[in-house]
Amino acid sequence: QVQLVESGGGLVQAGGSLRLSCAVSGRTFSRSAVAWFRQALGKEREFVAVIGWSGLKTYGEDSAKGRFSIFRNNVKNLVSLQMDELQPDDTAVYYCAARSGNVKTSPEDYASWGQGTQVTVSS
Repeated sequence: QVQLVESGGGLVQAGGSLRLSCAVSGRTFSRSAVAWFRQALGKEREFVAVIGWSGLKTYGEDSAKGRFSIFRNNVKNLVSLQMDELQPDDTAVYYCAARSGNVKTSPEDYASWGQGTQVTVSS
């Protein structure tokens, strides 16, 4: 069974940066796609980025603007999300999720989730 633990959230001023980490346990990590989603208060869960076991990356509409980057370390079983030029609209709980197989962008395609980490961007 895969377990995920997020870290790195916090309070940052607009224009600042944060690096989120997702520690993944389980022997299937090297064959798993790991994604980041976020959910702001009163809104639906939104896709941010995903990285496949081969390193293939896909970004959501907002992070595709070049502000976010996703990385994975298959030795440490770690997936990171570097977030730059943060804006108040980025305020949300950020979740990482894992699935075996190909990358997907819908939360319904992911069975394993972390507890989430809060990111708050002040103006």
